[in-house]
Amino acid sequence: MSAEFYEDEQITSEEKDISSRKAFARLLPLLREHSTGLVVCFVLLAAATLLSLYWPILLKEAVDVDIKSRDFDGLLMTALLIGVIQVATITLQYVQRVRLEVIGQKVMMALKQKLFNHVLSLDVSFFDRNPVGRLLARIESDTESLRLLFTNTVVLVVGDLLLVIGIYAVMFYYSWRLASLLLIVVPLVGLLVVIFERKTTHRFLNVRKKMAEVTAALTEFLHGMSIVQIFHRGRYARARVSEVNRLKFKEDTYVNIAVVLFFNTVFFFESVMFGVVLFFGDHWRQAQLITSGTIIMFIILIWRSFDPIWRVSEQLSTLQKAIAGAKRIFALLATPQKLPDPVTPLTWGGLKKVIRFEDVSFSYTGDDNWALKDVTFEIPVGQRVALVGVTGGGKSTVISLLLRLYDPQKGRITVDGVDLRDLKKADLRRHFALVLQDIFLFPGDVKSNISLDSEELSDDRIRDAARTVEADAFINRLPENYATKVSEKGANFSRGERQLLSFARALVTDPDVLLLDEATSSVDPETERHIQASLKKLTAGRTSIIVAHRLSTILDVDQILVVRRGEIIERGSHTELLLADGYYSKLFHLQFKYRNGVTSNVG
Repeated sequence: MSAEFYEDEQITSEEKDISSRKAFARLLPLLREHSTGLVVCFVLLAAATLLSLYWPILLKEAVDVDIKSRDFDGLLMTALLIGVIQVATITLQYVQRVRLEVIGQKVMMALKQKLFNHVLSLDVSFFDRNPVGRLLARIESDTESLRLLFTNTVVLVVGDLLLVIGIYAVMFYYSWRLASLLLIVVPLVGLLVVIFERKTTHRFLNVRKKMAEVTAALTEFLHGMSIVQIFHRGRYARARVSEVNRLKFKEDTYVNIAVVLFFNTVFFFESVMFGVVLFFGDHWRQAQLITSGTIIMFIILIWRSFDPIWRVSEQLSTLQKAIAGAKRIFALLATPQKLPDPVTPLTWGGLKKVIRFEDVSFSYTGDDNWALKDVTFEIPVGQRVALVGVTGGGKSTVISLLLRLYDPQKGRITVDGVDLRDLKKADLRRHFALVLQDIFLFPGDVKSNISLDSEELSDDRIRDAARTVEADAFINRLPENYATKVSEKGANFSRGERQLLSFARALVTDPDVLLLDEATSSVDPETERHIQASLKKLTAGRTSIIVAHRLSTILDVDQILVVRRGEIIERGSHTELLLADGYYSKLFHLQFKYRNGVTSNVG
C-alpha cells in the first residue's frame, strides 16, 4: 500500500504521548544550525510587510495633496514611487522565500536522513508491525507537511500578523475614531474563523480519508482486474467503488457548504466595514475630521486586512497535518531498538568450531504461542545440516534467530561458545550468506545486484561467483551482460534467473556459513540439477544450513533435523531417518509417491 493511504491515519497511543510542543521543540536542534539564515529571512519578511504598507499612505497623499492642488508632476512622482515600492516589496519577498525554501529543504533533508538511519537500526519485528506504506508516509508525507509548515504556513502567519498590526497602527495614526469602529468587527471575524475551524476540521480529515478509500478501492480492483473479470466480480467492484464514492460525496458536500457559508459571511463583514468607512468617513469629512484620501486609504487597508483571513483559513489543514506529522515523526524516532548491540561487544573472527542452540524457545507474539520450543542442537564447522518439516513448523525461524533478526525469549544461541547477544550484529552477519525463496533485486545493473555495490569485490570475483552457480550462461546472453539494467523488482528476469543471481550474491562474499531457505524451490528441474551440482562443490567443507521442502535436494547432507510444531522430533542422516520409519520417512515416501503420480494415504 502506498504512502498516501497512511497520510490521514489516526494518531497512535505512542504518538499521543508526544505533545505538539515537545514535537516541535525536537526540531529546534535542526533549525539551530540555520539560525542566522532564519533571522535574515524574518528581517526580510518584516521589511517587505512594512514596505507594503507605505504605498496606501502615498496614495492618500496623492489624493489629498497632488490631485487637490493639481500638481501633476507630484502625482507622477508619487505614482513612480509607488511602483518602486511595489518592485522592492516583491524583490524582498522573492529573496526571503527562496532563502527560506532552501533552509526548509536542508532541514527536511537532514530530518529524512535521520529518520531513515533510525529505521535502518530497528529490528525486523518492527517491520512486522508497520506496513511499508506507513513508513513511507512518515519519511515522505509527514516531513513534507513539516516543510510546508515552516516555509509557507509559519511565514504567512507571521507576515500576516505583522501586516494586521501595521494596518491598524496606520489606521489609528490617521483616524482613531474610524479605526476604533472598525476594530469592533475584528473579534467577530476572529470568532467566525474559530467556529469554522472547530466545525470543519474533522470533516476535512474525513474527506481525505474517504479520498484515500476511493484510491485504495480503485487500486485494488485495477491491480486485480484479471481476477475481477475471470471470477465475474464486476458487479461487486462497481458496487464497492460506488459506495466509497457516495460516502466521499457526502463528506465533500458538507465541507463545501461550510466553506461557502464561511467565505460569504466573511465577505459580508468586509462589506459592513466598507459601509462603516464610507458612512462615517463622509460624515467626519464634512466636519473636516478626516480627508478623502484617508477614506480611500482605509478602504484599501480594509481590503488588505482580509487577505490574512483567507490565507489562515487555507492553511488550517496544513497546520493540522504538520502537527500530526511532527508527532508521528518523533514517535518513530523515539522507537527503541529491541536488539541493541552490546556496550562492550566481544570479537569473533568467523566460525571455527560449532554453532549451538541451547534450549531455545521463541515466540513472535511474545506469549505462549511458541514458534520454537526448547530446541537444542549443534552444527560443527564444515557440516551441512538440513531442516525439514511442514510449513509453519519453525524451520525459517531457526535462520532468523541465527542471524539475530530476533532474540529468543528462553535459552541462548552461541557461535564458538560466544552468545550472539555479546556480538555486534554487523560483525555476526558478515560471516553469513542467506539465500531466500523470495528474491529481491535492487535498482541498478546485474553487477551491482551481485556485489551489492561493495567496493571490495573485484569484477573477476563477481564473474567467478556467477560462473560457479551457472548464472553466467544467461548473463552473457543479455544485451549488456553484467551492465544490463534491472527493472523494478527484477521483472525483466525469470524467477529462476533471479534465484541464480541471489546465489551469486550470497557466494561472492565467500561466507563462513551458507544459509539456504527454500533456495531451489523456484527453479525448473534442469536448472535445479545444475544448481545442485554447484552446491555440492560450494558446500563441501563449508558450514551450511538448508531449509527444504523438496527432500530430493538434501539427500546427501550430513544431518537432517525434522522440525514439527516448533520442536525437533527427529535427527540423523537420510538413511538413518528412513530406516527409523518415523515422521521423516512418511514425508519422504509421501512426496516421492505423489511425484511419480501415485496416490497415498500416508499422513
